[in-house]
Amino acid sequence: MIWNPEMETMPRERLRALQLERLQQTARRVCERVSFYRNTFDKAGVNPADIRSLEDIRKLPFTRKADFRDTYPTGLFAVALDQVVRIHASSGTTGKPIIAGYTRADVNMWAETCARCLASAGAVPGDVFQNAYGYGLFTGGLGFHYGGELMGLTVIPVSGGNTERQILLIRDLKPKILTCTPSYALTIAETIRTMGIDPAGLGLKAAVVGAEPWTEEMRKEIEAKLRLKAVNIYGLTEVIGPGVSCECVEVRHGAHIYEDHFYPEVIDPNTGEVLPPGARGELVFTSLTKEALPVIRYRTGDIASLDASPCACGRTSIRMSRIVGRTDDMLIIRGVNVFPSQIETALMRIPELTPHYQLVITREKTLDELEVRAEVSDEFFRLIGGEILVDEAHQADHAVHELRRRVGERLRGTLNLNTTVRLLPPGGAPRSEGGKLKRVVDKRKL
Repeated sequence: MIWNPEMETMPRERLRALQLERLQQTARRVCERVSFYRNTFDKAGVNPADIRSLEDIRKLPFTRKADFRDTYPTGLFAVALDQVVRIHASSGTTGKPIIAGYTRADVNMWAETCARCLASAGAVPGDVFQNAYGYGLFTGGLGFHYGGELMGLTVIPVSGGNTERQILLIRDLKPKILTCTPSYALTIAETIRTMGIDPAGLGLKAAVVGAEPWTEEMRKEIEAKLRLKAVNIYGLTEVIGPGVSCECVEVRHGAHIYEDHFYPEVIDPNTGEVLPPGARGELVFTSLTKEALPVIRYRTGDIASLDASPCACGRTSIRMSRIVGRTDDMLIIRGVNVFPSQIETALMRIPELTPHYQLVITREKTLDELEVRAEVSDEFFRLIGGEILVDEAHQADHAVHELRRRVGERLRGTLNLNTTVRLLPPGGAPRSEGGKLKRVVDKRKL
């Protein structure tokens, strides 16, 4: 199902004309109402009248996360606070959150883009929809809630956590669509298995998952354990929240960006140069219709690529690849660039392991050391007799030793780097009940 065929299947030439019109309006608006942008435009020697084509966006300055910190709490707002009907926030690097404001029109637009996401996953009006994203200041829960109501779904606002209650509601109310983080989808799946429930009888059709990095291998795990199709969603508080892009259930190869509202670019993170479609770099977004918090060329820090080729689903928008890492979470270990997603992909190809892991980086003397702590599957745990896997004696068991060797070889082939492998029992890797996992502990910074 395509929720808004007029916009989602618009010919590219007409879409580009609409984007240019909205970009010009947004540029004029931020220069009139936001002193930060007025000053940065002046420093760059540009003004809104200079924007005569979409390519002229490259003349405009970038916005960075630090700019939200420096103008905290509402210095980037383009409306007075009494015109803001909703505040959301995400955690900041200095203890101050990123504050996002929404006018009534912003909330309506957000509901529209989230409805597009749900439709992309196969939802149709009348379906029951279980929303296990967190409610509150986090943008995930309420964004999808309003999107579900807009498209006529029956919304179960269960939020995150209390996994057995989640499963009770799934069994009794038969939702077709589930939304949550990928790690929590696996937590639900593991609990279903522990309870002896056949997932095929639950009736779930699709899961819309995001808010943390995940891989194709993790998708396969979710789909096999929950007997549904998993689609990837992308969003961020600074731009809107969830609803910037979503995969279509028909193809699931790149997330369609809702380009009538968000203009995407990919740049070289070092030079700022705009890269062509297919090239991997840092994602940049300009909001085209936001009222309260419009952003110009916001550098997300997410590493991905854009695909402008036609999609079999009929949507004409550009698709973005999975996020392969971040400019600020790339690990440099002994001169080697390492993204956690590379390690997850390698681990997921080993059937005795689960997607739950943690990376610990230390520097005892002059060399960095990487320890990969990977959680074993229930089957392997039973095979070795339920050893707790917490001390070196257990790690020396023949089956454990052999698995550690294979994991180490796989990681060495992936990273070109030697690692220490520690195996953890099921449930031994750090996880949150409904939120994100802390994948990396970099003790070099402590």
